[in-house]
Amino acid sequence: MKSPPDALRGPIRAMTSDDYLLYKGNSGQTEKMGKLILVRHGESEGNRIRHFTTSPDALITELGRRQALEAALIIKSLFRPHAIIASPYFRARETARIIAEQFRLPVEIENDFREQSLGALAGKPYDVVRDDPTFNAARSWEWRPPGGESHLDVLARTGPLLDRIAQLHHDREIVIVSHGGVMRALWAHVSGGWTDAHIPVNCGIVLIEHANGRFEMPVVIGGKQAESVRETGG
Repeated sequence: MKSPPDALRGPIRAMTSDDYLLYKGNSGQTEKMGKLILVRHGESEGNRIRHFTTSPDALITELGRRQALEAALIIKSLFRPHAIIASPYFRARETARIIAEQFRLPVEIENDFREQSLGALAGKPYDVVRDDPTFNAARSWEWRPPGGESHLDVLARTGPLLDRIAQLHHDREIVIVSHGGVMRALWAHVSGGWTDAHIPVNCGIVLIEHANGRFEMPVVIGGKQAESVRETGG
């Protein structure tokens, strides 16, 4: 078996699309693995102005649509999805629709993949988080905005759903379009820890392979998409 590339040795495992194809072609893997292809939605209006969104119906920008198409083409070059699943929020649904067009698949909606509720901070600039005396950057996943959810809360509803999807599609490739906070929580769920849990850029792609009820460590697919932006909720 070929040794994994250096990009797979750090806390954030990342590969370009070409590296992924080369690695899989030389891995010697014989077991059929299921693949969960996680995608963050394209740039939303909130992301553009760096404000938490006030509505599940917030639109994506033209840049967001281009990002969605780019992600769709990357996925098309690497995978053969059996299904496309999305958060009920419009920015995720629209990103999923653009991806699904490449495969002529419908978009299935899962309510529990919705983004973290920011409660009283909806509509506020991202920077207000730092002004909250209860916010501890070293343990940011525990922080709960007034009237909202922590990332631990997000994990409590998304982790079991990911497990069910993996069990149902044990040897299939499934695209799941959601949000930065959701993807951070799912990374922690699969890896068993929060310290290095990755928040992708808009339309960043994270691959989670699984077999026999066991998840592999997540891998970030793409060049700039390997950046971790540490911001969610837009």
